[in-house]
Amino acid sequence: MTSTDEYRLAIDIGGTFTDTVLIDGVHSILATAKTPTTTHAPDLAAMEGATRVLQTAGIGWDQVGTFIHGTTLATNALIERQGASVATITTEGFRDILEIAYERRYSQYAINIEKPDLIVQRKHAFTIRGRMNAQGEEVEPIDLSGVVALAETLRTQKIEAVAICLLHAYANPAHERALRHALLKQMPDLVISLSHEVSPEAREFDRLCTTIANAYIQPLMAGYLANIQTRFKAAGLTCPILMMTAGGGMTTLETAARLPIRLVESGPAGGAILAARIARETGASEVLSFDMGGTTAKLSLINDFRPQMSRKFEVSRAARFIKGSGMPVRIPVIEMIEIGAGGGSIATVDTLGRVTVGPQSAGSDPGPVGFGKGGTAPTVTDADIALGYIDPDRFAEGRLQIDRPASEAALADSIGAQLGLNAGSSATAVTEIVDEAMASAARMHAVESGKDVSERLMIAFGGNGPLHATRLARRAGISRILIPQDPGVGSAVGFLFAPVSFGIIRSHYTTLDELDPDAINSLLSDMQAEATEVVRAGAPASKLHERRVAFMRYKGQGHEIEIELDPRALNASGITDLTTAFEAEYQRQFGRRVPGMTIEILNWGLSMSSTAPALTEAPPPPAANQISATSARMVWCNIAEDWRNAGVFDRADLQPGDTFDGPALIVEPQTTTFVSTDFRASIDARRNIWMTTRHEAAS
Repeated sequence: MTSTDEYRLAIDIGGTFTDTVLIDGVHSILATAKTPTTTHAPDLAAMEGATRVLQTAGIGWDQVGTFIHGTTLATNALIERQGASVATITTEGFRDILEIAYERRYSQYAINIEKPDLIVQRKHAFTIRGRMNAQGEEVEPIDLSGVVALAETLRTQKIEAVAICLLHAYANPAHERALRHALLKQMPDLVISLSHEVSPEAREFDRLCTTIANAYIQPLMAGYLANIQTRFKAAGLTCPILMMTAGGGMTTLETAARLPIRLVESGPAGGAILAARIARETGASEVLSFDMGGTTAKLSLINDFRPQMSRKFEVSRAARFIKGSGMPVRIPVIEMIEIGAGGGSIATVDTLGRVTVGPQSAGSDPGPVGFGKGGTAPTVTDADIALGYIDPDRFAEGRLQIDRPASEAALADSIGAQLGLNAGSSATAVTEIVDEAMASAARMHAVESGKDVSERLMIAFGGNGPLHATRLARRAGISRILIPQDPGVGSAVGFLFAPVSFGIIRSHYTTLDELDPDAINSLLSDMQAEATEVVRAGAPASKLHERRVAFMRYKGQGHEIEIELDPRALNASGITDLTTAFEAEYQRQFGRRVPGMTIEILNWGLSMSSTAPALTEAPPPPAANQISATSARMVWCNIAEDWRNAGVFDRADLQPGDTFDGPALIVEPQTTTFVSTDFRASIDARRNIWMTTRHEAAS
């Protein structure tokens, strides 16, 4: 009998499908499931998927030792504006932080510019007397005499949550805590988010927006998390539920309920963790992670086996690809670009006669027309069905009956009738547009980071990633692609390889010349204790790993660069090392250092994480074995611009060393890999699918 802690369960609730994975103690996948997401009650699909994999593996609920969960609920609530009614309380004189923002337009010459929706209307913005300075010293005591009247106003306006963001609370949170205590005495059920807990950093606008976003989704997420805990406990689950975070780690339900903003983009983070692990297994230090699901496509960069991280991202941009057009959220997050280009993305013809795809999605209900569940608008999946890439008899493990004629009719009616095209040409137009959109996003994301995407290995997964990988790669100039095992549930698999972790960033301004080591050591010690407490709640026995960073710049600059610190206490020699490290990194990024300039530090960061599951030993490389398909299906070849016979392979039958040329389809229960005519496929010792361009394979 396998011991309890050897069974690990992961569930990723996406916009279209809910993915479930069960593994054992040696990280072998025992069972997977892909079930349509139940939008009205996401926990129902989660329970269905969990029940299915446990029954398949013959495992009882009480034998599950780890349960990791990620959900799009927080993301969708922010994007679709389905959160609570929120008010803000700021320091007197700072009521209009949201209106002022960065004091600039994100598009300088747009006459009819659409401003970002920052959730809180001005009539719901309140202020209070009292003030701290940047050193955390009280300049003016907080005046709580008006709290009773303020509480009455909040009741009258039917406010459900409050975001408190007082000046310099990151340096001294006493005023924020006093205000919360006074408000709760008047309104015990009021949900309150404090900026020093949510985002304890300088820059008032970003800090306020992050606190608003947290308050906005906090009631919804607290209710959801309590509900899912109750439902799974009633089913027999005995282990704690850990939540995936945007930063690529896991945290407890209690922390997730207090800081639900950290759950935004948690599902895509799991995919990046999977890609980073595969990169380390294969020795590929430069990787493009490509995760295409039913609703969106996510692309992220893996550098030196680690996902590229960021301290900030934007929610619900008014202009999809323009920075500054959305609501800034400042939390540790895996940096990625996400576009509305999934299998369920709806294709239309705009007023200029152009085919457009997304961001609107058919979701899981009604879904693509070919699913036969009432959908009428053609989607990317309908185009793939019409072009022969999807086997109607084996799609979604045979639980969904695919209606190819219905997909073709919808494409002909909605696209073809307006452009004078038949169903096949309409489908080709849809796939060309969506593949080019994803390739453009990949190129743009890499260029913004000063990277060249064409030199990277692409790791593709998600329900639609393997199907579109070669077509995207050709447009992006990428010559090597890897499809891991069970790619259809890739993000959920990534959950199982993530550490329990918690990151904190706090502002404490100083120049290197004036740095007080004792003050910084005290600050980092407090951060260490807070992060350790959170991580220990989810990983009580694991060895912990600590990483410290300083965010540094030349005096007068507007942005910082991240410099890693020695985990030991700072001293005089450590300050010298900081100077050397900063100048070296600055020269690497910008080509030169600036002699004689004062160096300043605005923020300090600390992350604590448990030990991630160890890598398995790589088997010896297999001998190449050229094979041929025993069956074939007609598919559209966009290189020859004609229909061609594609060999059909069952992935379960492929053995290490097997090699074959495209066009070919590799079919498995939850997705299909399309090997284009200009690619060659091979199976490595771990049973990953590698696809390389013919000229690359020949060399």
